[in-house]
Amino acid sequence: MPPMDPSSSSATPSRMSIIITHRGQLHTLSLPAQTTISALHEQLAELTGVPPENQKLLYARKKWTYAPDATLVDVGLKAGTKVTMLGTTAEEVGGIHKVEEERRRRERIMEERRARGTPKVRSTGPSTPSESAQYRFHRIEPSHTCPPPDTARATLTRLAADPAIQHVMRTHRLAVSLLTELAPHEAPHLLGLNENAGQAVKLRIRTDAYDGFRSYAEVRRVLCHELTHNVWGDHDDNVRALSPFSLAPAFDFCVGMCTDRLIGLVQFKAMNSQLNREVAEFDRAAREGTHTLSGPAEARAYVLGGLGAATPRAGETAEERRKRVLDATMRRLRREEEELEQSCGTAPARDAPGHT
Repeated sequence: MPPMDPSSSSATPSRMSIIITHRGQLHTLSLPAQTTISALHEQLAELTGVPPENQKLLYARKKWTYAPDATLVDVGLKAGTKVTMLGTTAEEVGGIHKVEEERRRRERIMEERRARGTPKVRSTGPSTPSESAQYRFHRIEPSHTCPPPDTARATLTRLAADPAIQHVMRTHRLAVSLLTELAPHEAPHLLGLNENAGQAVKLRIRTDAYDGFRSYAEVRRVLCHELTHNVWGDHDDNVRALSPFSLAPAFDFCVGMCTDRLIGLVQFKAMNSQLNREVAEFDRAAREGTHTLSGPAEARAYVLGGLGAATPRAGETAEERRKRVLDATMRRLRREEEELEQSCGTAPARDAPGHT
């Protein structure tokens, strides 16, 4: 009998150690060489909390496509092999589902509103004295370092006295202690700032060159955004950049940390859109001298820059026009909200005024 090749026994050892990398952490597993792939998935589930059905294993930069009953030896693993695992835990997946459920809930509400037809609103007349006294801007103060302060005060007073702004503040019970301006030299990259959920709201009402004032419509839109922060807190760079539909490993890494903030972002955007819509509906009702509001799609078209998209096309039904307007304005809304988020410095009061 020829002598046994000494390398043959080491080629298929009874046990082997493999290294699993998951979210930047290394896990060394010592397993029998005949361990099946399904058994490996189960062990990884116990180790990381990622269910087997959510696991993706990458070996030599390729995804495994082997049968569950294949063994470590069958798939060509050797001692010291590094395997990358991608996957989210059941808890994290549940958080993503909550975000999706919230989106579907809002879509369902919008469908129900369209089905009900033109909604009625309560009188746009004066509210009770107690409401007017509580849900308002309690103090207005321009920057005394930027001339002319009288013009700045007039702009801030106009915003505070705007019937549509007063309407949404009473409707949503929003109060602001101080409404003031954000001078061009103060955090030049910001358009607005809400300190400590309404302790102070600062708006950039002047042009960067100090030679005039920004358009009233633009400043009022920023104000609606900042009022939303009375209810929903600040959004940091993680939330601005987060994309719940990305399949990149970066999302797999950050979703566990950002799920709660992602849900908050959805709720923030929903309320911000609602305030914009209600301001537009109030303006339209006042302009037409009625107490009825147009449908949500048309109202959004007005607040986002005009009614051109709402003009009927030949042969187009009312429902088709409504859907076309909604699609167009939602795209515009997303762009404008993203721009505002990049120019919003909302933070707790302890960070003010020196934060950027």
